[in-house]
Amino acid sequence: MNDQDLLRYSRQIILPEVGIEGQQALLDSTMLLIGMGGLGSPSAMYLAASGVGHLIIADFDKVELSNLQRQVIHHTDDIGKLKVDSAKAKMLSINPDIKVTTVEVLNDDNLADLITLADVVLDGTDNFDTRFKVNKVCVEQQTPLVSAAVIRFEGQLSVFKGYKANQPCYQCLYSKEGNSDENCTDNGILAPVAGMLGTMQALQAIKTILNIGDQLLGKLMIVDALDLTFRTININKDESCPVCGK
Repeated sequence: MNDQDLLRYSRQIILPEVGIEGQQALLDSTMLLIGMGGLGSPSAMYLAASGVGHLIIADFDKVELSNLQRQVIHHTDDIGKLKVDSAKAKMLSINPDIKVTTVEVLNDDNLADLITLADVVLDGTDNFDTRFKVNKVCVEQQTPLVSAAVIRFEGQLSVFKGYKANQPCYQCLYSKEGNSDENCTDNGILAPVAGMLGTMQALQAIKTILNIGDQLLGKLMIVDALDLTFRTININKDESCPVCGK
């Protein structure tokens, strides 16, 4: 780190849990963010500001007017632009010293290669099919997965290391059968709820890199923003899970 880095990240470096070594670990890290929507927007901005050295952002969609209520990385002038291009511009405006790689197409052909590059994956998508595919590759590649979801006034957050013998994966929590893709388009969402979960998702990703605090491993945090309550339930590893079971 040079003098400018020390000044930029000084408020993190003075934390005993971070220090210079921890900040350097963030600068040396790569994170893959899947989805530049309501969750990915705040995650991307805080991870960029925190000094994560390489951020790979994936999204196929373009910015629409209805996105702006909660997807705070995109502005009115960005309507019609690819979300990854809009997001990259804001992230580099916040921190020009990081590297941002954009991915417009995420499919079975490149998913494994992208996850191989990442030290942590953040899933902010809104469909189960993608979530199951990402989880499977994360288990195969032994890559930590930080998963968040929001709808209406509700949010969920967890960190998965299903490749470990005593840790569940995402599919231990949700089976492929019986799950429907509820989304914000059909059900609505209060804007700050996405911000709450997106910033907490970024927090857990940083804590995973630094290996500090409660990383929500084997736990699911459930947030009710209407009542402003937080509760955490334990998730057990499913020994018969087709992804991470024996």
